[in-house]
Amino acid sequence: MTLLGSQRQLFAIPDDLAYFNTANMSPLLRSVRDAGERGLQRRANPWTISPRDWFDDAERLRAGFATLIGSSTDGIALVPATSYGLATAARNLSAARGDRVIVLADEFPSNFYTWQRFTRRTGAQLVVIERERGQTWTDAVLPAIDERTRIVAVPNVHWTNGALLDLDAVATRTHETGAVLCIDASQSLGVMPLDIARLLPDFVVAVGYKWMLGPFSVGPMYVAERHRAGEPLEESWINRAGSDDFAAVADYTDEYLPGARRFDVGQRGNFGLLPMAIAAISARVASLGLNVGAPHEHGPHMLGVDLPRDATRRVDANLRERGVIASVRGTSLRIAPHLHVVPSDVDRLVEGLAAAL
Repeated sequence: MTLLGSQRQLFAIPDDLAYFNTANMSPLLRSVRDAGERGLQRRANPWTISPRDWFDDAERLRAGFATLIGSSTDGIALVPATSYGLATAARNLSAARGDRVIVLADEFPSNFYTWQRFTRRTGAQLVVIERERGQTWTDAVLPAIDERTRIVAVPNVHWTNGALLDLDAVATRTHETGAVLCIDASQSLGVMPLDIARLLPDFVVAVGYKWMLGPFSVGPMYVAERHRAGEPLEESWINRAGSDDFAAVADYTDEYLPGARRFDVGQRGNFGLLPMAIAAISARVASLGLNVGAPHEHGPHMLGVDLPRDATRRVDANLRERGVIASVRGTSLRIAPHLHVVPSDVDRLVEGLAAAL
């Protein structure tokens, strides 16, 4: 793990703004914005785009995502959203009556709705795991994984407050029962390590516009080798074998490009990293009498602060008045900093919280 410290100079963030909402979307690096502007200029002049440009940028991006999780490029598909990747996984899995699909309580809607539809289609049971007060997600999930379990669909931090799930323990138990492991890494990939070789998941989905500091509509989906001959959601011309030969595009073929490329979203040719040290925030917020949980119970890049129910709207309004941007999710204030945060931002956050309580 590399602690880089604040890199605020790399972002175009006003000095009077404290942004703690990377879990919603990250600010763009200046270099990423510049690249986007160059891409728009290229798109404005399509005569400068060569046939290879439809493929080479996608492969460079695929290689970057593969390096991040320790996969080969053949294991990576390019998808526009978590929901797209999850729907692709669900399309290529089966279940029967008596089988169970496990998700967490208060899971992000895309993960819940995908498996709700899957269980309605297959007759399997959707099991929503609740946790008791003071219980970890890991301790809540592990007893539920048994011989009836067909799919375990989990994140490694809960999207509402960063509460940690021990993926190593969950993966071990999932493999022992022969179930399928689907991981939503949208709230962690790019800031927490995810080792494909150790976890051996069937599918991993993520988005690029949060912790990887990228744009919307471009994210990775990892597909284990045993699923790579599956059926894509759409039949895009660019995912077929020989698609780089524009003169032969109408020579139809049943063969796809190798690996997980068949699952790429159409129009993938869109022309258009780094845990934060959150311990100081945690200690200062706890001094206000608010529960933040023990450090080992949440990811190193997100902090969920339990708020009194009657204080949620007041806290949100007070912080915004002070130029502090964070998210209230249920009764939890989700604090999600990244490389742009400086000590004065933390001061502004804690002072705003104190004034609202």
